[in-house]
Amino acid sequence: MGEHRDSVKTGKQLDAKSIQRAFRDCGQGHVFDHWESLDPAGQERMLGQASRIASALPGLLTDRTTALNSLQAAPPGALTPAPAIALPEHGGDATAFREAHEHGVRLLSEGRVACLVVAGGQGSRLGFEGPKGAYPVGPVSERSLFAIQAQKIRALARRVGRPVPWLIMTSPATHTATTNLFEQESHFGLDEDDVVIFSQGTVPAWTFDGKLILDGPDSIFESPGGHGDTFTALSESGTLDAMASRGIDRIFYYQVDNPLVQMADPTFLGFHELAGAEMSCKVIRKTDPMEKVGVMAQRDHCPSVIEYTELPDEQRHARDDGGHLLYWAGNIAIHMFNLAFLRRVADDNKRLLPYHASPKKIPTLDAQGRSVSVQEPNGHKLERFVFDALPAAKSVCVLEVRPEKEFSPIKNASGPDSPETARAALTALYHEWLQQSGLSLPQTIESIEIDHSIADSPAELANLGLDRWQQAGEAI
Repeated sequence: MGEHRDSVKTGKQLDAKSIQRAFRDCGQGHVFDHWESLDPAGQERMLGQASRIASALPGLLTDRTTALNSLQAAPPGALTPAPAIALPEHGGDATAFREAHEHGVRLLSEGRVACLVVAGGQGSRLGFEGPKGAYPVGPVSERSLFAIQAQKIRALARRVGRPVPWLIMTSPATHTATTNLFEQESHFGLDEDDVVIFSQGTVPAWTFDGKLILDGPDSIFESPGGHGDTFTALSESGTLDAMASRGIDRIFYYQVDNPLVQMADPTFLGFHELAGAEMSCKVIRKTDPMEKVGVMAQRDHCPSVIEYTELPDEQRHARDDGGHLLYWAGNIAIHMFNLAFLRRVADDNKRLLPYHASPKKIPTLDAQGRSVSVQEPNGHKLERFVFDALPAAKSVCVLEVRPEKEFSPIKNASGPDSPETARAALTALYHEWLQQSGLSLPQTIESIEIDHSIADSPAELANLGLDRWQQAGEAI
């Protein structure tokens, strides 16, 4: 027994030395500065993480260099506005919208569509402990973002006569809590087989002078690699293969913090399909050139999303003869993908999905291994963006939607894009539904909530056959 223990110990020591050498060879030996002060459990944790990162270090260094170089480089190519399908009130063809809706419903009824939500973020910026999808946003019930979105999927499945799978991409920071929440809530009324929870990966962050950042004596700081990881996470988790085996070939994509999202919107799906697109985007019409939202544009005739910080002033303020913004198509992070396109991008992700470097405030240590308060950005996080895949698509469809009906993200604890504005947007939408369905509310009622699984539109409210809203029970 003694000999066996000694051999195991020697093996671990050899592993530690070889891993430490790999970090030193890449100029990152400092991550083991506190090694000797760690207890055996701490050394085990450090060794486990470091061994996973070690083989990827040369590639990570290259990714960082490439990302930093792109910050200094001038954007390539000339910009032109992206062609987009305008709403009927802005000159779009109302008949085309009806035909697209009918086409989308047919595809859904054939069981070819799944919904995918990016849900790797935590609610810390909102003062909330836990996954952002668990944040309570219902104006009356305080139902969570996940719960409201599940209601919408149940309503969609009811309308099209078959289940619509829900794919939830978490991160290591939210995966266990999200999985536990779905189990506790009985998958929010959905069949367990129709809910797929999988995690994206993480990447280390770097100081401004190119050193890996420690957030503990036994821990290298890592964070999710951005929504652009969707492609690789879908592939590596086996989710793409699982969806293909179910006959699904279209994936509707959105982000968890938008309670107004229209799940697998049939009109959007129909336009995507009729255009022969591989990737499609929903946009809203910007009226303020300083609005902090990226815009759809064409760069060297390739569809692209230009971040609001990167749009030159000349294009930012450019207007047509009618005085309207030329670059009006604001990106709201809602997409439709063909499954074959997702697979193609995943297979060629290194080329098609470069990392972007963003200066951030990152938890770190002082020389003695103590946590320090970070007041200013102290390093770069590396992230990939889902819209970087746009130029790889053989065809792209861009559809304008109404922000008051489809887009009210929760980004901040207060002010614009906050829980308060999201609840107000939901209440305003429900007010409109009730008015259109012939049910009126007293002016004294300030907050309304409608159960989407029972009524997901004014028409479905009217079909309930109510004379007064009080007859609806918990539906309203």
